[in-house]
Amino acid sequence: MGTVSATPAALQLLAEIVADHGPVLFHQSGGCCDGSSPMCYAQGDFRIGERDVQLGEIGGMPFYISAAQHEAWKHTDLIIDVVEGRGGMFSLDNGRERRFLTRSEICSI
Repeated sequence: MGTVSATPAALQLLAEIVADHGPVLFHQSGGCCDGSSPMCYAQGDFRIGERDVQLGEIGGMPFYISAAQHEAWKHTDLIIDVVEGRGGMFSLDNGRERRFLTRSEICSI
């Protein structure tokens, strides 16, 4: 099954966000930016759905994916990276002129 990991740049941005907001979580859905941008929320500010799947953790913070995305990407390793630009409107990376981006590789099955 697929996994999730983060680049050093993503871990650095995550550390900045955690320093400002405390513990966070990520949620990857198909709704934003063709599913290429995980959303980052303060823990407790986003309700995890009963069908969401915890794919793993990055930087010690949980990473969830919607059930539909998990089914489509279950044989994919997700790599969370950072690029220049603005994050999603409600994501904590918004306004930092850098945003999280999901890259992927097909994993061995």
